[in-house]
Amino acid sequence: MPDAFEWRLRGRCYKLGHDVPHPGGVIPAHFVTARETDPAVLVPHLFEETDPGFSTRSRPGDIIVTGRNFGMGPKGCGYIAMQALGLGLLCESMSAQAHREAIGVGLRVLSPCPDLLSLCEAGDDIEVDFRSGRYCNYSRRIERFFPPIPEALRDIVRLGGNFGWLADWQAGRQDLRASQSQHPTR
Repeated sequence: MPDAFEWRLRGRCYKLGHDVPHPGGVIPAHFVTARETDPAVLVPHLFEETDPGFSTRSRPGDIIVTGRNFGMGPKGCGYIAMQALGLGLLCESMSAQAHREAIGVGLRVLSPCPDLLSLCEAGDDIEVDFRSGRYCNYSRRIERFFPPIPEALRDIVRLGGNFGWLADWQAGRQDLRASQSQHPTR
């Protein structure tokens, strides 16, 4: 069966700098401390302190491009909002915890992407294939390859994060049990 999940995104570049914290930079801190997980609540507040109105201007396929140390501090909420909007994320670097949180909510993310900020400007038309690591900036005619999403993590992203992966795993277990009950072994 072919993979219907879209690993390739093409859209506008939203360029951020280095050292963007998760609370206050990606999403207001009170959502982080409240452990809010409802995308409908979070989406309107994505980047509201660094780029007011971002959520109304962004479109599915747009790509957040960041420098070093993206998303430092407590995290999770902003990645939920990015995933709900259909965005992608490329970082020069982010902590292992931040990367794990992004993958865990099903966000397409590539990191590390060395010297990424020098390859684009805000508004550029860019395309990223998260399965191959191919980055193409059509506005500047630049192509690069970064480390892709590891194969071991692709099902988590494809299924919408940890909860989707667990639901799929559980459904597989139930199918197996049903099959075994119809054909018992002696």
